[in-house]
Amino acid sequence: MSIKADFHLHSYFSGDSDAPMEQMILSAIELGLTQMCFTEHMDLDFPVTELDSEGKFECNIDSYLYELIGLREKYKDKIKVLFGLELGMQPHLARRHAIITKSYDFDFIIGSSHICNGKDPYYPAFYEGRSEEEAYSEYFASIVDNIKKFKNFDVYGHLDYVVRYGPNRDAEYTYEKYQDLLDEILRLLIEEEKGIEINTGGLVRGLRDLHPCKEVVKRYRELGGEIITIGSDAHKPADLARSFDRAASVLQDCGFKYYTTFENRLPEYHKL
Repeated sequence: MSIKADFHLHSYFSGDSDAPMEQMILSAIELGLTQMCFTEHMDLDFPVTELDSEGKFECNIDSYLYELIGLREKYKDKIKVLFGLELGMQPHLARRHAIITKSYDFDFIIGSSHICNGKDPYYPAFYEGRSEEEAYSEYFASIVDNIKKFKNFDVYGHLDYVVRYGPNRDAEYTYEKYQDLLDEILRLLIEEEKGIEINTGGLVRGLRDLHPCKEVVKRYRELGGEIITIGSDAHKPADLARSFDRAASVLQDCGFKYYTTFENRLPEYHKL
């Protein structure tokens, strides 16, 4: 496996995982990874439902950091453990996000869209009364708004996350259908010297392709994009670094010779 760093990971400090942080680290060591970055959820103002209680996706960063520092020291001779965060982007949260990101010395920050205009694409209600294409377009347009409003992140995560939950998921989804919006997203990221990630988590959920799909990765490279991290989005040890060989193949097919990691918010490039 040419990719030795997983930069999108969750433990029991995220509301949708019960995986002990130490078990995640031991799994990474067993897989032969040299770096791993925990990116625990910080989704402020996440809609409350029967399944999602208030504050479910808001990480206790102090407790998270305390445990990470201890485990980082314990396993320092076996793997580099890095301190990250996955911010749930919404335009009205920009000021609160600015306070969080300036209050800790993160190694890496993912900006992600889990909520679109106050609605959760996980639920069927997001798609009711309109076409799948209209729903997906609203989601991509909201990413444009997020990037324009808040910029203190390093990469944008799983750009086409919405296709995990649409009526037809990614069966009828193509880059070409949403090219104008996706190109605007990619150009904004490149202008701001931000990257994207290849997220393999959708494959575990039965999707045909990675997040984002191969055509989006190729377009990012054509437009001059260079910063690209790889993350499994694992919420349990068994999913760490899953499908990383496929991710490496996609990167190479799209013209990348390197993948990216971060430390102290600075990118480092590793040959595939």
